[in-house]
Amino acid sequence: MSNKRFIQPTGLSKPVGYTHTVSVERGRMVFIAGQVAFDANNNVVGAGDLRAQTEQVFKNLGIALAAAGASYADVVKWTIYVVNFKPADRAVIAEVRKQFLSINPPPASTLIGVQSLVLPELLIEIEAIAVAE
Repeated sequence: MSNKRFIQPTGLSKPVGYTHTVSVERGRMVFIAGQVAFDANNNVVGAGDLRAQTEQVFKNLGIALAAAGASYADVVKWTIYVVNFKPADRAVIAEVRKQFLSINPPPASTLIGVQSLVLPELLIEIEAIAVAE
């Protein structure tokens, strides 16, 4: 039996692609620092291309999760930062996310539009919290 409960409280908006509330009873918490579109040699992948950068970010998240003995299925919360966010960006991010995971119900999620990230070439950063059983 899972130690995570994904809750959609009555009285809140119907979420698309995220869960309002996730409750965790027990487990080993894993905190993944914000991942950006760097390859293993610190080169920016996909400069100017949100889709390519999002793909690299999810690859990096997978590597970081695996190093801690966790997987995408263990993620309970994402925080996504997008430079100069536009509503169309949400669809791009969702399409790429589906290539890497199909968590149902999905984790809690926050998407934040920002002015810039650590380097001007970077367009997206995602941090994650996971609970591995």
